[in-house]
Amino acid sequence: MLMTTLRPFHLAFPVHDLESARTFYGTVLACPQGREADHWIDYSLYGHQIVAHLDESCTERVGIENAVDGDAVPVPHFGVVLTLDQFAELQSRLEASEATRWVIKPRVRFAGEVGEQRTMFLLDPSGNALEFKAFADDSQLFAT
Repeated sequence: MLMTTLRPFHLAFPVHDLESARTFYGTVLACPQGREADHWIDYSLYGHQIVAHLDESCTERVGIENAVDGDAVPVPHFGVVLTLDQFAELQSRLEASEATRWVIKPRVRFAGEVGEQRTMFLLDPSGNALEFKAFADDSQLFAT
């Protein structure tokens, strides 16, 4: 397998209101803001470029749910694999915020099994689902 240096991903997604997106991504998640225009704002989500694009017709996102280790996981969703320290810091910030809309509160998934991880799911103000996870051993990320 060819090893390469991991590069940041780019994700653009719809939001119904840029100001509520600004509060959520800039304040609640503490993502540094990059460029912006009348209809979009970009952020650094742990070094990855995400861009909130205004779509005023966008209503609450509706997708499907898949069962994963006893949880109803929303699909689609996006997020980042964090270190355990980053996960703990973000968890504390989210638990302290009245704006957090939990889908799955922080928990350990696959406890004692291959792929054990900490995970949490939440919704942004437009209903986009985000997952943040962390492994004690990053080699478990793709373990089978």
